[in-house]
Amino acid sequence: MPDETPAANGLLAGIRVLDLTNVLAGPYCAYQLALLGADVIKVEQPAGGDLARQLGASPELNRAGMGASFLAQNAGKRSVTLDLKDNADCERFLDLVATADALVENFRPGVMARLGLGYEQLKAVRPGLVYCAISGFGQTGPMRDNPAYDQIIQGLSGVMSITGTGDVAPLRVGYPVCDTIGGLAGAFAIVSALLRQKTSGEGAFLDVSMLESTLSAMGWPVSNFLTAGVEPKPMGNENMTAAPSGAFRTGDGLLNIAANKQEQFETLCRLIGRPELAEDPRFAEREARKRNRAELKAAIEEALAVRPASVWEETLNRAGVPAGRVLTVPEVLKEPQVAERAMTKRFAGVLPEDKTLTVVRGGFLVDGQAPLPGSPPPKLGEHSQEVLDSVASRKKPT
Repeated sequence: MPDETPAANGLLAGIRVLDLTNVLAGPYCAYQLALLGADVIKVEQPAGGDLARQLGASPELNRAGMGASFLAQNAGKRSVTLDLKDNADCERFLDLVATADALVENFRPGVMARLGLGYEQLKAVRPGLVYCAISGFGQTGPMRDNPAYDQIIQGLSGVMSITGTGDVAPLRVGYPVCDTIGGLAGAFAIVSALLRQKTSGEGAFLDVSMLESTLSAMGWPVSNFLTAGVEPKPMGNENMTAAPSGAFRTGDGLLNIAANKQEQFETLCRLIGRPELAEDPRFAEREARKRNRAELKAAIEEALAVRPASVWEETLNRAGVPAGRVLTVPEVLKEPQVAERAMTKRFAGVLPEDKTLTVVRGGFLVDGQAPLPGSPPPKLGEHSQEVLDSVASRKKPT
């Protein structure tokens, strides 16, 4: 098990990030930076703060301003409340900017400039500032002013058009995938710009588009159309590039199998007791298997019906054939693999009735250590006094 060291030895120790974001894409971006040791200060409106504080499955937590949606990506941050439309608070904010290395916001394009707090104004206060603006469509173009939520981007990007089967598509992906991808793109861009900042002192304006980030992440479907002229289509649980590759019924539960290589397919046939399938002209080579995937799947599922998915998973993986059960979220969180690599962090005494809060970290280890948040998600304005007093003390003449 990796060491559960908060902030993974502080890869971003000494970096201060101002997080002016709401809901998911921006907060998820800043959360990645907090996990790596940055001092992330969440600047929120006094009246309610981040909208995600009111979102989630628990009405009680929503009323307390600690909605489950907020808890998911705000651990390790500090919260300061400032009304950026108030002159005095605006001055305090500028003082805070002077101490920052980076700032991330996900307002509609032009909002910060109308407040007198756009990149050019803030650069005058902190010349080396890395300013990241995350929006649905970017800061330019005919759609720049359109409001954008994850589902809007899923539909416009083509994601929904290839999700599901031909009978039921288009379908929304079951979690806010475009928000998440946009947040990761923002975090990557910020860290890259910080590297230049530390070597040259130069700042940057980063214009992150959720639509563009999603198109980039779609990769193969987009490339197949641009390069080969093949329009992507919904294929449900099937893999367009190979067969047998998809979800298969077993004696108990669904099993994903990806026998994409010839040797994997031949091994699969042997292990399920159907070696003759590898010699059948319909299935003997890759393109033939793709053309006859329905018949091949039926034969494989008939053979898999004698054992549960868990047994087949172990048998196939041991022989080098990629396989994995189709799990629910509660099931995967109980998996030994997740526990072994310290994927979650628990905080006691954070929630009402002294309930324990569990949050999820990022998707990698650093030198064998899990980059876990060092503190729970903050209450609205919890750190206003300490942060603003610290900033004020820096201004005092020595």
